[in-house]
Amino acid sequence: MTHDPDVFSAFEGIVPGEERSTSSGRLAAAWPAVLAFLAVLVVWEGLTRALSVQQFILPKPSEIVRSFFATSGVIWGAGLRTLQEAIGGLFVGVVSGVAMALVTTRWIGLRSGLMPFAIAANSVPIVALAPIFNQWFSITSPISKVAVVAVVVFFPVMINTARGLLEVDDSEIELMRSFAASPRTVMLRIRIPRALPYFFSALKVASALSLIAAIVSEYFGGPQDVLGQYIVNRAQLFQFADAWAAIAVASILGIAMYGAILVLERVAMPWHVSFREPQSS
Repeated sequence: MTHDPDVFSAFEGIVPGEERSTSSGRLAAAWPAVLAFLAVLVVWEGLTRALSVQQFILPKPSEIVRSFFATSGVIWGAGLRTLQEAIGGLFVGVVSGVAMALVTTRWIGLRSGLMPFAIAANSVPIVALAPIFNQWFSITSPISKVAVVAVVVFFPVMINTARGLLEVDDSEIELMRSFAASPRTVMLRIRIPRALPYFFSALKVASALSLIAAIVSEYFGGPQDVLGQYIVNRAQLFQFADAWAAIAVASILGIAMYGAILVLERVAMPWHVSFREPQSS
């Protein structure tokens, strides 16, 4: 009786000892980033004290941390409301971007007609979109912010996903056609799996863009209990430590979104080469 080595290789990396080794290796890989972050804070604190830098130019990290905890209830509440806008716009932008990528891949003739409109939408800056969408959807409605985020997210998702859908070997397409596979089957079995790495690369970029777009769009008016308005108001009152504390909340939320996408990526395509553990000799 023979055994297929690929069957056994599928279970590599799940031995308890190897799991602990992998986890410890990831923790060890995180230490340089942690140390670099702490070093930046120490240098930042030291230079602002030694050079007597005024708060309106650059607050000390100790002042920002103090403000972070003193205003935690306010800034986290504002952060969660901004996060809702970012996630809403991210969802709309990703769905529409993937749909457009599928359409332009399935019907090649549409690509040359639709691509200029996508490029034009991407070329419009946020500062121009936000006032227009505030007028369209009401300045007090979160829909205007969601729309700005959706437009900003749409282009990178559409372009990267479309590229992934087209990055298929001709021999694979010919093989599927030799089995009389329908275009739908080719899309599901060949194109979409090949496009997943491109899609998740775009999604990582889009997650950061979504939070930035949401905060910038809030600068142009609307409810006061959001991060963009809080940062503007604190800066106008020269409470820059409070503004930097809100920026820290935005950074934490952005990192959390990025981490969630990394987890989703690993669940969606565990077969990808980037997730394979290196084989020890």
